[in-house]
Amino acid sequence: MKIEKIHESLLVEDLESFERNHNITFPKDYRDFLIEYNGGYPDLGNYKISEELGDSILNIFYGIGSMYDNLEKKLDIFDEILEIGFIPIADDPSGNQICIGINKEYLGQIYHWAHDEEHDGMENMYFLSSNFKDFLDSLYEDQ
Repeated sequence: MKIEKIHESLLVEDLESFERNHNITFPKDYRDFLIEYNGGYPDLGNYKISEELGDSILNIFYGIGSMYDNLEKKLDIFDEILEIGFIPIADDPSGNQICIGINKEYLGQIYHWAHDEEHDGMENMYFLSSNFKDFLDSLYEDQ
């Protein structure tokens, strides 16, 4: 899979500053992705949410910095996801969020957050992958 790099490069110091400022430690595979790409558009973007909900398309991975789709802004908008231990890292065309776990229970796991299913806790969260690298490897081309 290839990522179209559309954002400025991210320095390790800037990533560490972001993590400190938000009291977050990202998993290594996601940190490596941010350092290499700092978000962007994947060439393969389809992913399966669940048997019930079917598939969706990953729109863009958020980056860190002054770009339009940045993690800082998303943290402010999606604080309800943060309350259960997740950070939005990407979205689909419907505004649903692809999230990465940041607390011990879900650390590094990737979930789909369905915004139109307003529920408390994890009821509108759908498990996608146990880690970021496996999530990237699971993305596929529309058939």
